[in-house]
Amino acid sequence: MKTKKTYPIKGMHCASCVTLIEKSLSRVPGISNAVVNLATEKATVTYDSDTCSEEQIASAVSNVGYKVVMDEELGSQDDEKMEKEKELKKLRLKVSVSLFLGGLILWGSFPGLINTAPELLKSFWVQLLLATPVQFWAGAEFYKATIPALKHRTANMDTLVALGTTVAYLYSAFVTFFPDIVMGLGLNIMPYFDVATIVIGLILLGRYFEARAKGQTSEAIKKLIGLQAKTARVIRNGKEIDLPIEQVIIGNVIRVRPGEKIPVDGLIIEGESSIDESMITGESMPVDKLKGDTVVGATLNKTGTFTYKATKIGQDTMLAQIIKLVQEAQGSKAPIQRIADMISSYFVPIVIMLALVTFAVWYVVGPSPAILFAMLNMVAVLIIACPCAMGLATPTAIMVGTGLGAEKGILIKDAESLEIAHKITTIIFDKTGTLTKGKPEVTDIIATSKITKDELLKLAASIEKGSEHSLAEAIVKQAEKKHLILHKVIKFKAIAGHGVQGKVAKKAVVFGNRRLMEKDNITLISYLKQIEKLENEGKTVMMLAVNGILAGLIAVADTLKDSAKAGVEALQSKGIEVIMITGDNQRTGKAIAEKLGIKKVLAEVLPDQKEAEVRKIQKEGKIVAMVGDGINDSPALAAADVGIAMGTGTDVAIEAADITLINKDLRSVSAAIELSRKTMRTIRMNLFWAFGYNILLIPVAMGVLYPFFHILLSPIFASAAMATSSISVVTNSLLLKKAKI
Repeated sequence: MKTKKTYPIKGMHCASCVTLIEKSLSRVPGISNAVVNLATEKATVTYDSDTCSEEQIASAVSNVGYKVVMDEELGSQDDEKMEKEKELKKLRLKVSVSLFLGGLILWGSFPGLINTAPELLKSFWVQLLLATPVQFWAGAEFYKATIPALKHRTANMDTLVALGTTVAYLYSAFVTFFPDIVMGLGLNIMPYFDVATIVIGLILLGRYFEARAKGQTSEAIKKLIGLQAKTARVIRNGKEIDLPIEQVIIGNVIRVRPGEKIPVDGLIIEGESSIDESMITGESMPVDKLKGDTVVGATLNKTGTFTYKATKIGQDTMLAQIIKLVQEAQGSKAPIQRIADMISSYFVPIVIMLALVTFAVWYVVGPSPAILFAMLNMVAVLIIACPCAMGLATPTAIMVGTGLGAEKGILIKDAESLEIAHKITTIIFDKTGTLTKGKPEVTDIIATSKITKDELLKLAASIEKGSEHSLAEAIVKQAEKKHLILHKVIKFKAIAGHGVQGKVAKKAVVFGNRRLMEKDNITLISYLKQIEKLENEGKTVMMLAVNGILAGLIAVADTLKDSAKAGVEALQSKGIEVIMITGDNQRTGKAIAEKLGIKKVLAEVLPDQKEAEVRKIQKEGKIVAMVGDGINDSPALAAADVGIAMGTGTDVAIEAADITLINKDLRSVSAAIELSRKTMRTIRMNLFWAFGYNILLIPVAMGVLYPFFHILLSPIFASAAMATSSISVVTNSLLLKKAKI
């Protein structure tokens, strides 16, 4: 059975860690896909549970030096928060001890400073004593990741740090234990314990700030989780009892008072209120709710008291769906990130080779003592060439971008959709329910001399009672308004994109559009002018025929959404072509389109033809987004480069589309594209600095400036630069939180 699951991973620090874990997982039989995300520190694995077990997954990860946190080890959100705080506290202690002891060693060994230091700190044995806990306690995590990696003939950023600091430490220890041998080789008796300790301290300091900053990138998830109500006031046997939300079951009747959060999704059975749904829609205006309306868990009841029946609980609630979607989007991998990961996978071995070349060149041509110059420059190359920033460049920006979207009522399914959205050149809008409110009303009833208007409406409503189309609903409602008693229908048949037919009061009734009338050879000649006039007004005209003869016309009009015109204008101002697609005829479609400023209309398109229309436009070389209601438009949504679904109540069309607008505001289509543009701009900037940092500073660490300017990069400064690069990338991503979309 195919299973997709996300596992927290402990011990990851750079892009090469990501590649190592992905490669190890991909070699396990039964795993079809493994995506590891550095920013979230999670692996999403798709596998066949019949051939692959969770133990095999955990083993594949531990084999390369990392740890999978299994379900039984996972605690609550509060436990996870405490664990993170505990890890940060431990890291802070290691940083403090490393830098303090390193500072003492530096004071007792650095030229100039040494003159002010007490004699005790000048002792090589004291420096060895101070450096050892830093090297093997504070630096233990570098060895923990390096040793398993070397066993599998792989390398990561920890390998670089472990190699660099170990070389400096072991050389210094050798100088301390065997000063006579060193002197006999014509070298200065000078240990470099300060290099080993301060490099470890600075790298750990970088990780500490990075971990704190990374915690801020996932604030959107924390906010969403924090929105959930903790208890529900359930009515049982006429009594109201407060229960933990986990104990609520489907069918429970729950009372909600003013100012309280709604515990779970449900349907109002008594009372009315005004509800603040901004947590899911991004809209600050409260929504009035009456008996029969749906309510969403975690939204805020503002004014009235009401009771409602729980219809969705636990992982099925809208909030749980939103959290799951945002988590999956933040854990997914954008195509641009795969390039960075691929480069990083080759990067560490190349750096080790460059470090060895640096050592060899300096040992041969360097000034005396050549071995010290060679060693220090090799250590500087190993330390500075950290692929950390490259690994964080994309996922941190994706995390912030998808989180910002969720706060604005824009749910993005995956990182790839977010990346493609900024390239969109053409947007196709479905008309009914997308540009219009999807709640049409009957505007005109025109009957022939052989039938009354009420009888015409009665026949139409009777046969449409079995249809789910929004136009059918309008006709049935109009009949109910007039208190008409509907006939029973037999042999009912819905003809997709045309209309309906059946037997009503022993009469053969056909009700639908012009195509249906033509199909049944029903003449419309005497009513063509009236039909055209209504269609030019933007109304949808349906014809009713009884026993093969036209009995009359019913015109229905749908009102445009308040945000439709502004949404279309916002897209056109970005230079994006806007197209409307509809099952209506050209005249009706054009009349609606003109009100919105849309120039191109694809009319008389049947539901099963929408996908073909999308592909036709794609063949013109355009990047196409389809905006629909996410249900009957699902083939077209799936075919488009980016499918955008309008959220409908608690039935969010998560599976049908790449982006879901739960706020139902058409201006959010433009906002989603703007979010994509700004996220991609942040990613490019991050990658530019990450790659640029390495391209510029690795040659400096190798010593290319020394022949011209006598400049060498100390390993201590190299470690500071490396830590700064990672922090700057995460900080730049956090700036995206302030972006206006």
